[in-house]
Amino acid sequence: MIADVAIRFADLADAPSIAAMSREHIEQGLPWSWQPPRVARAIGDPDTNVVVVGPPGAIVAFGIMSYRGDDAHLLLFAVHRASQRQGIGSAVLRWLEDVAHVAGCRRICLEARRDNVAARSFYNEHGYHERAIGKAMYSRIIDGVRLEKWLRRGGPTGVAQTRDG
Repeated sequence: MIADVAIRFADLADAPSIAAMSREHIEQGLPWSWQPPRVARAIGDPDTNVVVVGPPGAIVAFGIMSYRGDDAHLLLFAVHRASQRQGIGSAVLRWLEDVAHVAGCRRICLEARRDNVAARSFYNEHGYHERAIGKAMYSRIIDGVRLEKWLRRGGPTGVAQTRDG
């Protein structure tokens, strides 16, 4: 199920909330790298989309995706635990995928913590394929998994991929 949610572009006032969610939901047990100034730089980057669900100060989900050349890279993505399994994450991911598709990207790449089974399952359910395990990928501490989804011709088999994977 993909929820009908209001997705909006983040503004600089959202940077502290996004950074706090990253620290709580993504970077636990690691040095905090997505602090408010880094999130603010992403918000101001013309090659990056930062989108959120929820009003300022009460964000329930966000996604940060950069678009460079033929590839899009999902840099950071989270849904508040109380709002998971309601289709909000699927809606945000679909929005970002649609932009990548319209921008002419061939594929979307991302990384997930190897120990984050829920995230890996979420991405697998949305057509992403695990390509490699990176030892100590996160701060030389935690293993990661590289995933990708091909959006158009040029995938690993040379076969045209459908929009839905």
